[in-house]
Amino acid sequence: MTADRSLIARLAAHESWANTADPSARTAPARRAMLDRFERQVDPDGVLSPVERARRAGHARKAYFARLALRSAKARRKPLDVADGSGRPSHPGEDQPQ
Repeated sequence: MTADRSLIARLAAHESWANTADPSARTAPARRAMLDRFERQVDPDGVLSPVERARRAGHARKAYFARLALRSAKARRKPLDVADGSGRPSHPGEDQPQ
């Protein structure tokens, strides 16, 4: 049932994007909201100049995505044994310090 729901949702998304004339315009509000989030993070009181706020927000955004990349790399380096559901490394002795 869950697999069917996932396939149905994926089908609907593809159909929706196939009928979208301007994908960039469709996603513009989401992009603006994401950028606004970083601007509020670096200047919650709104005291910085627009240029300085944009500079800092750009660095906050890059740090956010670098942090995500680091977490992803760490997760990929540590394969888990999902076959038995234990969540332990799939290779014996891999979780023990050397």
